[in-house]
Amino acid sequence: MKLVVDSGSTNTDWGFFNTGSDMRAFRTQGINPCHQSIDEIRSIISNELTEQLDGIDLKEVVNVHYYGAGCATDSICAQMSALLSEFLPNALIVVDSDMLGAARALCGRSEGVACVLGTGSNSCLYNGSEIIDQVPSLGYILGDEGSSTALGRRLISDCLKRQLPESVSREFMERYSLTKEIIIENVYRKPLPNRYIAGFAPFLHEKRNVPEVHKLLIQCFSEFFTRNVMNYHKPWLPVHFIGSLANSFSAELTETADSLGMTIGKIMASPLESLVEYHNLPD
Repeated sequence: MKLVVDSGSTNTDWGFFNTGSDMRAFRTQGINPCHQSIDEIRSIISNELTEQLDGIDLKEVVNVHYYGAGCATDSICAQMSALLSEFLPNALIVVDSDMLGAARALCGRSEGVACVLGTGSNSCLYNGSEIIDQVPSLGYILGDEGSSTALGRRLISDCLKRQLPESVSREFMERYSLTKEIIIENVYRKPLPNRYIAGFAPFLHEKRNVPEVHKLLIQCFSEFFTRNVMNYHKPWLPVHFIGSLANSFSAELTETADSLGMTIGKIMASPLESLVEYHNLPD
């Protein structure tokens, strides 16, 4: 049995399959070793994944491809591999970045620019098998342009700084029972503020036709393109997107790309099925 894992900061999808057979998929909360300790991640796997695995024996898994948010260095990948081996003792485990997983899911074995827009954001230039260039993401404090976290941060700031119509700001604050003090508490004093901030992106989707909100969205996505995608200097290549946010705002992404002379390729919500297809080759 094989296992392919796509792990973001909000959700982790686990796909179990045998070569040529259908996949069985399970979901747990997100895993990101940059923001969670090994003990916290171990608890997620133990308490959330293993409880769901009706009829699946982890000892029968012999091949694992784990694509994870935060798995950007050799040391972090080694830590994740060691942790996974506690639950998958008979498996050959390969840990790579979620960016490589996105590129393989989106581009397969063709050249292209692959992008992730979810809780965070990332991009790369892909040659059909490996990443050959990558502008660093830098996380939600220094980067993550165009992500749910970036959009949520801009929404909160624009509401509190009176940049949006009063009716929109009032509805936002009332719907989520927010005050400035509650926001400050959650952003600066509680763990995983990126998840908290990203959770407000659905409100922007609902209000995306309000002119001021539409302008906000185009500005945020333009920043993603100009600070990331355009630095690969290959405007003739299709730009592919993966992630819940990209899927929700496909029209705004296409509008932004058109204005910058770029072409959108595929947009998909999750890479798991395409990654299983990529790895579902005869042994």
